[in-house]
Amino acid sequence: MRHAELKDRVPTLGEAPGTLLPVASPAVADAGIEPFITLIEYGPGEVRETEFHSIDAGLAYQPTLPVLWLNVYGLTDPAWMAAIGRRFGLHPLVLEDILNARQRPKLEEYEHYLFFASRVFDYDGDSGRLSANQVYLIVGERFVISFQTRPLGVFGGIRERIKSARGLLRERGASFLAYSLIDAVVDDFFGVLDAYTARVDATDTSLLSGREPPVIKRIHRLKRDALKLRRALLPLREALLTLTRNDLPFIGDETRVYLRDAYDHSLHLIESLESSRDLVAGMMDVYLSQQSHRLNVQMRVLTVITIIFMPLTLIAGIYGMNFENMPELHWRYGYAFALALMAAVGAGIGLYFWRRRWL
Repeated sequence: MRHAELKDRVPTLGEAPGTLLPVASPAVADAGIEPFITLIEYGPGEVRETEFHSIDAGLAYQPTLPVLWLNVYGLTDPAWMAAIGRRFGLHPLVLEDILNARQRPKLEEYEHYLFFASRVFDYDGDSGRLSANQVYLIVGERFVISFQTRPLGVFGGIRERIKSARGLLRERGASFLAYSLIDAVVDDFFGVLDAYTARVDATDTSLLSGREPPVIKRIHRLKRDALKLRRALLPLREALLTLTRNDLPFIGDETRVYLRDAYDHSLHLIESLESSRDLVAGMMDVYLSQQSHRLNVQMRVLTVITIIFMPLTLIAGIYGMNFENMPELHWRYGYAFALALMAAVGAGIGLYFWRRRWL
């Protein structure tokens, strides 16, 4: 996981802190879209949405409504990020964090805004692997800027609520919009955790049924997925706890009540994840116990077969000796007697093992 986090960073040896460099990883840089910006500005009685495909058009636009939500898609162009940073007075270190494309969830306080970083996850339909995408929020007095590598659909419901004037979004300020976006990120974890739990239950069922013995790879992948989710949820919980502080600027008192609810949701997510992690950890013990039990059963069967044939080999060895004065050597019924004796001895030993439940 540590290697996966580092490979999306541009080597910055010798560069000054805050230097904006292109994203190194092709998975992030080639997200399938060109960078573009959507702006939603709204007030209690009006909403307006505008889309910009060039940074010059975005900088030339002058919004007029009270609350601004600027959503930036594509985190690969340093020129775009530098222009947005100059427009809203963003610190170069914030822009550097956004361009690095893989930041642990955190909350940082600056003079004129708050910087919030988080991750959203999704299971890829083809490979079944857990993929992560970064989401950043800049929260100011009357604006919120969100950054995404590509359209993820996490904020689609909030956009519709603003347009249709449902809920409290149109009546509240930028801090409530920021809460709504953060709450959408937290709620998205519930869907991912449900999918993860379903995979855990399916693996557990197949493990206990014994129909699919080679499940070690699936168990290992579940452990890695749990580690990824845990590394995102634990710092997210700390960031949400910081947001509920009374002395934090740009967050109104009426919004903190809702943020406490989001914090409670994060605790519920962590508890559910820990329960699933314990189950996955137990799966490895069950798997190893099953393998040991199968080996013991096989060894017991082979041991019983060996013990049954040992006296038969002894009898065959005795009557195979070439001494002249052996009593049954020239007996007419000697061959049949030897076979009957071996069958009786083998059946007697087998019956003894069966009564002792060794077979």
